[in-house]
Amino acid sequence: MFKKLTNGCVHLVNRFLPDPFIFCIVLTVIVFLGAMPATKQGPITIINAWGTGVWNLLAFSMQMALVLVLGSALANAPAVKRLISRIASIAKTPKQSIIVVTFFSLIACWLNWGFGLVVGAILAKEIARQVKGVDYRLLIASAYSGFVIWHAGFSGSIPLALATPDVAGAASTLATATGGAVTSVIATSQTIFSPWNLLMVLVIIICLPFINAKMHPSPEETIVVDPKLLMEEEIAYSKPVTPAEKLENSVVCSGIISVAGLIFLVYYFATAGFNLTLNIVNFIFLVLGIIFHKTPIGYVRAVTESTKGAAGIILQFPFYAGIMGMMVFTPEGGTSLAGCISNFFVSISNEITFPLFTFLSAGIVNIFVPSGGGQWAVQGPIMMPAGLKLGVDPSVTGMAIAWGDAWTNMIQPFWALPALGIAGLSARDIMGYCLITLIFVGIVVCGGFVIVGLL
Repeated sequence: MFKKLTNGCVHLVNRFLPDPFIFCIVLTVIVFLGAMPATKQGPITIINAWGTGVWNLLAFSMQMALVLVLGSALANAPAVKRLISRIASIAKTPKQSIIVVTFFSLIACWLNWGFGLVVGAILAKEIARQVKGVDYRLLIASAYSGFVIWHAGFSGSIPLALATPDVAGAASTLATATGGAVTSVIATSQTIFSPWNLLMVLVIIICLPFINAKMHPSPEETIVVDPKLLMEEEIAYSKPVTPAEKLENSVVCSGIISVAGLIFLVYYFATAGFNLTLNIVNFIFLVLGIIFHKTPIGYVRAVTESTKGAAGIILQFPFYAGIMGMMVFTPEGGTSLAGCISNFFVSISNEITFPLFTFLSAGIVNIFVPSGGGQWAVQGPIMMPAGLKLGVDPSVTGMAIAWGDAWTNMIQPFWALPALGIAGLSARDIMGYCLITLIFVGIVVCGGFVIVGLL
């Protein structure tokens, strides 16, 4: 029965899921058609919201491209390769491979989502080199499936926003973001480290590796990759002769910049605490990459090779920014399309079902607004006051939005692009397996929020 469900999901995705860029265009058309009646605006106004929004994710696009490039470059350093190879050697069979990749990806993504996306995909590639007969598509899907719990972990943007006090003298951003429902910080002990959130995370960490392993195709249906295709070509370079070549190969140059980078990181963590922002993750990748590649020119070559997988991010992220522009566009005195979706779920909720419907509404909105910060800006001012009126704890409402934001990433190619770039696959190759993850996690989290609503 389970195999039939898995095969059905895989075939369904292979038949109907287009290339991620075409998927962007389809979503753009859907949101365009939905935004006009929702906002009561004409096509020119909505097109203007789309065109204006296209460039709103430029900084984030660069961050995500660097996650892929710097993470891959670090992984290609000889010493790091040996470490990853040792971890990969834990797996001896195809099903063990899926379990190991899923488990490490879940833990890494819970600690930090940017780190987890890269580490999971790189570990999956190394296991594919070492273990015969493992399905490469499922291996990469398992690496990406760990991303489903990121927003319930250390780097979750919504619980961290709720726990961050406003800057003295500035406008009350916390109150604004929550529609006035929250005026003082909510500690992470009530969100990330609440017993009910940790229980949901624990159930997923324990069960998902075995569910993914259960999906492994039969030998005749398994698609393996030739390990030779995953090997980076070793290029021999001549001994440096000219002053320029000696400078390019100077360990001293790399050492100077590495020491400066390490000093900054020590100072940062000493003053800011263990706050792994996306910029800090990339900075760590950058410094470690320089250290482990030893020479400046060695690192340049590694980064040059790693940029080949960043094309999808560069092309597609502006289109998602445009979609977000239409989703969140709010005319004066009116409501955005994302707001209409949220308001609908509020209208059918009571104090018991509100956390569940908040989670489901966030999952729907996330398909069109695949950004935790963007989704919080849209849903926070609507869902937080509504929950407060129904007597629902703001920490529960906030985490319901967070879980919904992470949940439907399993069928949204937006976040899979870095992993796909590293693996050299398309979204169609992994989304059928990710659909099973979506179903399982949906059952766990829906059940969790129903119980929370009853308490």
